[in-house]
Amino acid sequence: MEHHNIYSALVEYSDVAIVAKDADGKVLVWNAAAERLLGYSAQEMTGRSVHSLLPPDRLDEDEWILARIRRGEQVAAPFFTRRRHKSGQMVDIAMVASPMRGEGGAIMGVSYIARDASAQVEQQRMLRESEERLQGLADHMAQLAWITRADGAMEWCNARWLEYTGLAAERMAPAAWREVVHPDQFDMVLQGFQQKVMERQGWEDTFQIRRFDGEYRWFLSQAKPVEDEDGRVVRWIGTNTDITEAREREQRIRLLLMEVNHRSKNMLATVQGLARRSAPGNPEFVARFEERVRSLSINQNILVRREWREVPLAELAAGQLSFVEKAPGELAIGGPSCPLFPQTAETIGLALHELATNSMRHGALSVQGGQVEVGWTCAKDRRLFEMWWRESGGPPVTPPTRKGFGTTLIRDAPRHNLCASVTLDYRPEGLWWSLRADERSSPIYTLDG
Repeated sequence: MEHHNIYSALVEYSDVAIVAKDADGKVLVWNAAAERLLGYSAQEMTGRSVHSLLPPDRLDEDEWILARIRRGEQVAAPFFTRRRHKSGQMVDIAMVASPMRGEGGAIMGVSYIARDASAQVEQQRMLRESEERLQGLADHMAQLAWITRADGAMEWCNARWLEYTGLAAERMAPAAWREVVHPDQFDMVLQGFQQKVMERQGWEDTFQIRRFDGEYRWFLSQAKPVEDEDGRVVRWIGTNTDITEAREREQRIRLLLMEVNHRSKNMLATVQGLARRSAPGNPEFVARFEERVRSLSINQNILVRREWREVPLAELAAGQLSFVEKAPGELAIGGPSCPLFPQTAETIGLALHELATNSMRHGALSVQGGQVEVGWTCAKDRRLFEMWWRESGGPPVTPPTRKGFGTTLIRDAPRHNLCASVTLDYRPEGLWWSLRADERSSPIYTLDG
């Protein structure tokens, strides 16, 4: 009797709904938690079938459960379903059903343990909707998207990847990339990606991927590692962006720039020829004129090679001053990374070439022991740029008595084109030239400098 009371108390005061039914489906036990869950009292439900609690789309569910119970089976692991509350509202519940056995093991009914699963079902619904949105986004984005395991083996790809490659989802094996990456590039691509996997760093590469019809197109491919809370890489998320048209446009632009460069050089050569024929009695003028034309040509070559983007100042200085390698004096060039805007590169390049030409003729580069220092500084915020040319150890310097075109290139052009301050100091021990640009000047170099 004492044990019976204990079991009765456990059922009655349990926080989960406990319902027992006989073999015909009539309610035998309906505890207080079941009353709270579905609104019906034990008096209302005892001896009744639960058929009236079933939603229209689940009328066969109770009979399906009873059929399994009669076979001695259990409906284990929370079975999610719905029941009609006394108020008419639907309630999401999770239940487990087990056979009730009498003496000798005969099945005499079924017992249910149920709880309110509204919050869990809502979370599942929200998760399902979120997954559907993400899957829809992944499948309709322009890029081919994919996920690999931590070791780099592919385990998921979006519909766009499958459509482009023509591979079926079941063929998306860890080695799927071997089937689609251009054979001539596969080993290089694989080696580069595996290196980034080992280094746990972001990966980027450009290579060809085969389309379903056999055509290879160029893609920019990128991937980022995903880490767990302990900092371990658990997967890689990557995309492939078709850049075929952009690449072809760049090639056409590059060819156009090369053609413009070629025609410009032909024009400069024509101008040089005209200068020679126009001033046959003034070889010094012709020589200086041709030197300045060569300086323009050097600037043109650098700008075309850089596709008319920023030009590293170190590269510009080395190119414009390469002709002084065999000079008696010594030249030292040094400074931080400083990518110049094209207009700045043209102006400074001409100034450097003119300074070097003058020094070769009658400055520090013209004699043994002469020294020229070329340097610059550039602040990261582009608020200050300074560049200098300092000569020492050369012949004594005498300030010029008149202003020539060389002074225009060295001083006036930078002042005008760059809104910079330029100083020409004809010191007896050597010429000092300096250029200074601050926030009031025109932009000199890019923020990457």
